[in-house]
Amino acid sequence: MSRKLCITSADGQTGHLVAELILTDPNFSSKIAELTCLTLHPEKCKDLAEQGAVVVPFKPRDHKGLVASLKKSGADTIFVIPPAHKDKVKLAKEMIMATREAGVKNAVLLSSAACDLAEVDVQPRLREFVDIEALFMESKGLDTTDAGHSPCIIRAGFYAENLLLYDKDVKKNSKLRLPIGETHKFAPVALGDIAQIAAHVLTGEGPQGLDDRHRGQLITMTGPMMTSGTELAEAAKQAGLNLEFEDIQEEEAKELLDSDTTLDPSEKEYLLEYYSLVREGKANYVSTLAFRAITGEDATLPVEFFKTYDAEFKPKRRKLRK
Repeated sequence: MSRKLCITSADGQTGHLVAELILTDPNFSSKIAELTCLTLHPEKCKDLAEQGAVVVPFKPRDHKGLVASLKKSGADTIFVIPPAHKDKVKLAKEMIMATREAGVKNAVLLSSAACDLAEVDVQPRLREFVDIEALFMESKGLDTTDAGHSPCIIRAGFYAENLLLYDKDVKKNSKLRLPIGETHKFAPVALGDIAQIAAHVLTGEGPQGLDDRHRGQLITMTGPMMTSGTELAEAAKQAGLNLEFEDIQEEEAKELLDSDTTLDPSEKEYLLEYYSLVREGKANYVSTLAFRAITGEDATLPVEFFKTYDAEFKPKRRKLRK
């Protein structure tokens, strides 16, 4: 197969893991001829370059340069990942418009589950994904370009890995403190599962570009189990972690997130907004049928997720299921 793939925001956790999986897993690497990684921070993608990826800097507001980079890559497939940035919408739109001009036929967008349930004045960071999706889908109906005529949108749920942002607080208090209320539930999804489904979609092939089973699909992916905060802590206990749940106020949750200087402020806002969706009962659902249909596997249960981390609640490099 001669597919040439481009992944944007490859310096972020999703883009990096998807790129790494495709480069190292023969089930996927055998299906691509070249992988280009567009990134705001090339220094964070040195390992991907060592594994064979072509790392290209993405300079905001340089439309001509971005189009030129995509054309030079020869990419026929692109994974558009809106970056963790205060100007997420603007940067995502730059990527989508450049994709059109460069004529990239197969396009996959990473969006957010429940973005359509968010309110503009309450959860603006979540709701902005609706605007990004609208521009992305518009390409399909244009007769002025072939770009985006084989599309797919993957709406990822709340990453279970986000819980690791609280590892210091957990070690200090032996409590998982989240502002999600006592009764409503959500279904955290393992980042590795999102990487799996993205890799399958990006390397699948059909007569129109992407595999016909994936082309045109709106894939919403959550974890396989709805859990309250108490049930999440119980899953951690089953995995050998000494953990209790405590519901806290949003202001306290903001203080905990602010203690992490590595997290972009826009992502902190996103997380707080997602927690508010949970409190409103808008995250009380599970969506994993597509994952099973596409990968042939079952999504990662909370207990399985916690088993990949030690008793100090520190992240380990996850071994992805092949």
